[in-house]
Amino acid sequence: MKQVLGAIVFIMFITACGNNTNEGNANGNANTSDPNYNKGMELIANSNCLSCHKLNEKAIGPAFQDVANKYENNDVNRKMLANKIIYGGVGNWGNIAMAPHPEINQTDAETMVKYILLLRK
Repeated sequence: MKQVLGAIVFIMFITACGNNTNEGNANGNANTSDPNYNKGMELIANSNCLSCHKLNEKAIGPAFQDVANKYENNDVNRKMLANKIIYGGVGNWGNIAMAPHPEINQTDAETMVKYILLLRK
């Protein structure tokens, strides 16, 4: 039974990871001149974020645009979301937990969040 469950989880993971090429801004509204836009996009592209998130559609986790639309771009939210990246969490988007990413430092996590929040419609 554990092998079957493991296989199902693996298949779901592979499916979610498959060909996610929507790293850019789909609607053109983002402030791409902000230096955090390109740096944040680069940090996300070089991480495993796109294994669970897509730009504008839900995958395992919420779409980046949904995150941007839910949270106002301010210091409190940027710090809270950066901490979610580093320490993980559950409950903000349902019962699926976000895995912790302790290898990402606070500055990079905040830059990633700044990019995501620039996607707000």
